[in-house]
Amino acid sequence: MSMSTLQPAIQATGLSFAFGGTKVLEEVSLDVPWGTVTAMTGPNGAGKSTLVELLAGVLSPQDGVIERAADVALVVQRPAAPETLCVTVRDVVTMGTWGDRRHGRGPRSARERARIAGLAIARVEMGGLERRPFSALSGGQRQRALLAQGLARSAEILILDEPAAGLDTESQGRTRRILAEEAARGIAVLCVTHDHADIAAADRVTRLDRGTIVS
Repeated sequence: MSMSTLQPAIQATGLSFAFGGTKVLEEVSLDVPWGTVTAMTGPNGAGKSTLVELLAGVLSPQDGVIERAADVALVVQRPAAPETLCVTVRDVVTMGTWGDRRHGRGPRSARERARIAGLAIARVEMGGLERRPFSALSGGQRQRALLAQGLARSAEILILDEPAAGLDTESQGRTRRILAEEAARGIAVLCVTHDHADIAAADRVTRLDRGTIVS
């Protein structure tokens, strides 16, 4: 792994971002350390989703610098899916293995990708649903499938945007356990959440309000 006690998994300094003329983030600086679950909380509209997309590399900051020490897997909310989306749970989870070159040792074989996807599906307890269309799943099941996709990515940094959304109490607890297990392996986990149990279980808590870090 690329982990170092001297360098955080992600180090962001002075991030600013605006949509049109509306400032969303202003001078945001934070570190995401290895081997911890960091909960990011704050009111709706505070800029949390924009910040995690910047940290994951989906968006580019208009000002500021982001340093990532390793590969990032981003798990986002997708509560809705068109009925014409012809992919199964297995397809969605296997997508997480695409492009994984095992740190320069070449691409994984199809057999290895299938094995990794199967393990991820089992971890979120969706065994038996592998052939079910993604569009036929409940909102909570879709969240679990997307979490499995993120796990299948085998990235050293895992960022999740509201992973508890749409989940029942049992599934929320399972997700917290999975994230704690990943952190115990040394993975850097950053989780956007409003859930009090998620916040209480986190190793670190960062609060974002009106586009700035307030704690």
